[in-house]
Order: sequence, then C-alpha cells, then structure tokens
Amino acid sequence: MIQSEKNFCFCTLALGKKYIALACLLAKDIEIHSPNTYLIVLTDDPEEFSRYSQVLAFKHQQQGVKCYHDKRFAIAKSLSLFNSCIFIDSDMRILASVPEDMQWLLTPGISARACMDMPKKFAKVLAGTANSKLVREFAVVQDATKMLNLEASWKDINFVHEYLFSVTKDSGKEIEFLNQWEVLANYFELNGIYEGEGNAIGLAAYKAGLTVRWSEMEGISFFNNKIEIVKINKGQSNRDEISKYFEEHDKILYPKRSFLGKAIDKLGKAITHFYRKIRFKIVRSSLLN
Repeated sequence: MIQSEKNFCFCTLALGKKYIALACLLAKDIEIHSPNTYLIVLTDDPEEFSRYSQVLAFKHQQQGVKCYHDKRFAIAKSLSLFNSCIFIDSDMRILASVPEDMQWLLTPGISARACMDMPKKFAKVLAGTANSKLVREFAVVQDATKMLNLEASWKDINFVHEYLFSVTKDSGKEIEFLNQWEVLANYFELNGIYEGEGNAIGLAAYKAGLTVRWSEMEGISFFNNKIEIVKINKGQSNRDEISKYFEEHDKILYPKRSFLGKAIDKLGKAITHFYRKIRFKIVRSSLLN
C-alpha cells in the first residue's frame, strides 16, 4: 500500500478525450471536497492528469468490446494500494465535503448506492412485458448463473448499479470477486451483452462470497445527470440550483457540431465497435484453444 492518511480512495475509468475531461472535473471536486484523498484513474492518456497532485493515473487500453467491464481493472489497482475504494463514474461530480470517517466503508464487502435483487431487476421479463433487449440480457444472465452453479440462489443475488459503489477487502474474497468478474465479462461480451455490468458484479460477488449491501453511502453528495433528471421530474430536485453541473457535463459530452460532423462521428463509432467485436472474439477464442 502507498503512504496515505486514509485507508480508502476514489477510483474511476476514463477512456477517450471526453471522459478524460469529465474525470478532470471530478478530480477538481475531490481536491476541494476530500483533501488528501487519492483518485485512482485508469486511462489511455495519464499525462492529462499530471497537474492533479491527488490523482494517480495509470495507463490502460480498453480490453472489452465496450469499456463497461473494464471498471474491474480500476478497482483491482485501487485495492492493491488501499483497503477500500469507492468507484464513481467519471462523468459524475462530488458536491460537498466528504467526511474523514465513513462507518459504512469499514464493513467488508460491497456497499452500493443502488442495487436490487435479480427478480426485481428482471420483473418486466418475468411479467412478459419486457422489450427484446432486456429479454436477451435475461437469457444470458440465466445462462451465466447456470455456468456458476448458482441457479438455486438466483433470487438472492443482487444486481449492482455500477455508477457508485465501494469495495472493502474481505480476507481475499475481493480477489476472487475480481477473478469471477473477469470470467463473466468475457462470457457476457462473447454472448453479445456489452452493458449491464451490474449483472456481472452481483453474480461475481455472490460466487466469491463477498457481501453486497445497499447503503445510503452517507457523506457522499454527488451529481449524476440521469439521476438528477429523474429527481427533477419527481419534484425532488431543483435544476436551477445545479444547472452549472448539467452545463459542464453536456458541454463536454455533447459539443455543438455540424450534421456532417455528427454523421462522421457516428460512423467512426460503428466501425470501432465492429473492429473491437471481431478482435475480442479472435483473442478470446485463441485463449480457449
């Protein structure tokens, strides 16, 4: 472990210019609201974080077809340096002072700001009202559950909303959790499920015997644009009070461009996705043979 006044860190994954720019905003927030707390960043351009003394940036090239399951590498690096880590998506913000001591962080296992059992996650599928995408995801999750011999425990397994959760070491169970996540990451992507890594997190944790619990995560005041929109629509949040966070977020993720520029960008993403998909299958198939 590195020398630090705290036994925990924040961590995130920042790949590509847009998410690096967003992660830099997050780094500034942590510098202001949680002095002397490190932010571990796995990124394809570590130099972009060189001006932030609290950031430990490590070179990382995307491993999956999409980047979602690559979050496990940020967690693995963080747990090699600290007893606990708080994973936070790079497009989120910290809004207020973070306490020195957060009791929920001391409990071994995973504390998730949002999680639910698998039957609730796939309630629409079970009720016959789900769209084809969710039905396909459900089928692959069920197959993965069988692969891990967890059919009898399916109702007890939690889907973890991956935008904000912590992992605290638990006598090596956290290592097995990461190993199982890697198996599941490959399984899901080989079967065409590139998102919803919360399924893999829940399954891997249960297989490893690592506890998953819901937590208010008291002391972490955050901005997540999707969650704030829901809260605003419910009258639980005032957009005017947090407008600057929406503006900074949208300015980076959705810059003004011409129709041609947008079309070229969309085509480029499609080509990149196709290339990564083919490369992933070739590499994983070669490892299995």
